[in-house]
Amino acid sequence: MAAAAGAAGQEKQLAPTLLSFFIYNPKLGPKEGEEEKKILFYHPNEVEKNEKIRNVGLCEAIVQFTRTFSPTKPAKSLHTQKNRQFFHEPEENFWMVMVVRNPIIEKHKDGKPVYEYQEEELLDKVYSSVLQQCYSMYKLFNGTFLKAMEDGGVKVLKERLEKFFHRYLQTLHLQSCDLLDVFCGISFFPLDKMTYLKIQSFINRMEESLNIVKYTAFLYNDQLIWSGLEQDDMRILYKYLTTSLFPRHMEPELAGRDSPIRAEMPGNLQHYGRFLTGPLNLNDPETKCRFPKIFVNTDDTYEELHLIVYKNLTSPFSLPATASIPPTLEFCRKLDSIVGPQLTVLASDICEQYNINKRISGAEKEPQFKFIYFNHMNLAEKSTIHMRKTPSVSLASVHPDLMKILGDINSDFSRVDEDEEIIVKAMSDYWVVGKKSDQRELYVILNQKNVNLIEVNEEVKKLCATQFNNIFFLD
Repeated sequence: MAAAAGAAGQEKQLAPTLLSFFIYNPKLGPKEGEEEKKILFYHPNEVEKNEKIRNVGLCEAIVQFTRTFSPTKPAKSLHTQKNRQFFHEPEENFWMVMVVRNPIIEKHKDGKPVYEYQEEELLDKVYSSVLQQCYSMYKLFNGTFLKAMEDGGVKVLKERLEKFFHRYLQTLHLQSCDLLDVFCGISFFPLDKMTYLKIQSFINRMEESLNIVKYTAFLYNDQLIWSGLEQDDMRILYKYLTTSLFPRHMEPELAGRDSPIRAEMPGNLQHYGRFLTGPLNLNDPETKCRFPKIFVNTDDTYEELHLIVYKNLTSPFSLPATASIPPTLEFCRKLDSIVGPQLTVLASDICEQYNINKRISGAEKEPQFKFIYFNHMNLAEKSTIHMRKTPSVSLASVHPDLMKILGDINSDFSRVDEDEEIIVKAMSDYWVVGKKSDQRELYVILNQKNVNLIEVNEEVKKLCATQFNNIFFLD
């Protein structure tokens, strides 16, 4: 993707792109002449064999070399003029490497293109986080690398890696990665106590009557209301639902809004619901009941579950649940008859709450500040900077230079344990403020002319009082 800028089209800016992505295990080909056996996955696949071996060997050498200086903390990244390499060892001796080409400014001199590589534009922490998420997402659907080796050796592991990453790497939009990729947080939907209790009792009743359901989550649009999963499992499942599964189902839904969605089930309250995973038509006895498998609690108990995602079509609720055994068509019909009408009843309560929230936050039409908030304890994330428009691309509404400053401040915060505040005067009229307080981080971008440091501080205090009145920020 290229964005043109500059005088009369003379300058072109080329965004960072993925050059290669590979996974290897140095223990698999220890002898000379067996180097190819180390490579478990390599993208792009059409690269010549010797080049693959050379690139993997180079990474191996870099990792070994840096280990002599820091045995406990191996290399995370390597900076060169044209690209940047990121290394990650998610399991012992299994290495993942992602090579990203630096952004380029293309100029024309005497009619010929001249390329200038922007060596300092990429933030290590952002792209290291993207690489770690690649592993987390693989593990959610396949379990660990070691599990594949136990199931059927190197052959099975290679097949699973090929099947998963062939599709997943196409969803990496490296040009729009930023601080949100570091946090990989969850956006929560604020509810009053009564409605929250109603939802909790609905989930308890449902899990009781559908006894193979193990864990349940409840979402409104892209916001999480309730989850029974462990935090780390929910974090990566939430990313999959909001950036991949839900957007995929948005288009067909909008197109067919006026058509009758389904024949009524006899004896049911009027309701509109359907499965986003699993059977397409509950009235067809031949319909297939296939659900994606997911793996949770992989660190200790290793649970293999089936992912059921049920959505109410008249209001934006979805109910991801997991079952301990493969669900049957009979089970799906039962879930539909229990959950469908109940979601329709809950819809009015939650939509009312949504309108109240909208009224409160919509009081100020165009605020002079934009912010990102993240809480490390419950992974809560809130951003007024991002407008999510397409699957897996979160578009920031501010200049990339400002997003880079936010990333730099975050890197400074992660180096120290104490609470601190950083204020930066950025481009004309822009101030950037970062606050770190007791596991919480707040980043504010202010656009105000002729203000001084004291006034900026006052503005941030006002923001904390209006947006985060129930959260205590240490001054």
